[in-house]
Amino acid sequence: MTRVALLLSLLLAVSPSAYSAKLPDTGVSGVYEVIIGVDAAGPSIDYFAEFGFRVVAEASLSAEEAKSLYGVDSSASVYRLQNGSIDAHGLLRIIEWKAPLGPGVGFAPPETVGVRMAVMRTEDIVRLADVFGDLREQAGEPWLLAGPVYDDLYDATAGNPTISNRRVGVREMGVYGQDFNHVFFQRYGYTIPGYGTIGDHSPLRTSEFTHHDFFVSGDLDEVTAYYSDVLGFKSEDETVIDGEWQPGPKAVFQMGPGRSHWYRGFVSPNNICGKLKFFSVEGLHEVDDRSHRQRPGELGITLHSVWTPNLSMVHELAREHDIEVTDIARNEFGEESFVLSGPDGATWQVIGRDEAEKPAELEFKLVPVAN
Repeated sequence: MTRVALLLSLLLAVSPSAYSAKLPDTGVSGVYEVIIGVDAAGPSIDYFAEFGFRVVAEASLSAEEAKSLYGVDSSASVYRLQNGSIDAHGLLRIIEWKAPLGPGVGFAPPETVGVRMAVMRTEDIVRLADVFGDLREQAGEPWLLAGPVYDDLYDATAGNPTISNRRVGVREMGVYGQDFNHVFFQRYGYTIPGYGTIGDHSPLRTSEFTHHDFFVSGDLDEVTAYYSDVLGFKSEDETVIDGEWQPGPKAVFQMGPGRSHWYRGFVSPNNICGKLKFFSVEGLHEVDDRSHRQRPGELGITLHSVWTPNLSMVHELAREHDIEVTDIARNEFGEESFVLSGPDGATWQVIGRDEAEKPAELEFKLVPVAN
């Protein structure tokens, strides 16, 4: 089988159109923003500019407004950042709290309940490894590098590798810090249009956030059911077990001999990007639980957002499924929204929005490239 034919056959196995579960038609966007709390926004804005993000909106909150929206008795300055022209998913919101509630999850091992990771594509993962290595070794900053490690893509390499029959795969790396955790990936031998767009505006040659990882506690089938039942995400498949026998998870999660965890993924029917990936060691191992530090008002990754043209419908579905929600109100950017607290420990702002300026990609295409 040729590389093209093999990739086309794999497309049928991974395309969102193959998922058949009955879902509410919420029009959910995929993950719109990762939202971080900081005590000084300037350094964070400068930091993310190196990855291609620029401020596209600013707002402020009084302590009274923040208390009403997020349950945090502190005033705040808020910045929305976007990478290039992608506005359907993959944005960043920075909330500078005048009086943060605490340090957040902080610098923690990858397999810590409460750890969140934001994933982006890169064109030069080795350069990123060098950059973060320098920050750790020479600047003394607390970064943990996990990888890079190479893995084949769905066993897509046909036959034995040669100089002309190069392996089709991905190299990935986790980078864990005090207030933010990255996962970077670089593709070899293929591309997916609309899934990780890189432009000249990004000095480190990185994309918008393509998907998001959550380390949670509990039975994944139970604590993540609301992503389908309420928000309208499609489950990629049944919950499966990953382990240290797999090069990617072993490296990115720093998994020792005999370690494993449960995995479940979700994707929006309306966007191939902005995916969700959940991991749990329920019934397998004991790990540190810092989920109580993952609340709004703490530092680090504390919230995420999605948008939907059917805000009232999603709000009602949440109430029907006994999911904790606030009343619908305007957020700091004047958007109709509400905050949802899930049984998995995640906090979401659900925003009412009709459409993105740049429509999301709906068809998952694995396209061979010669690299």
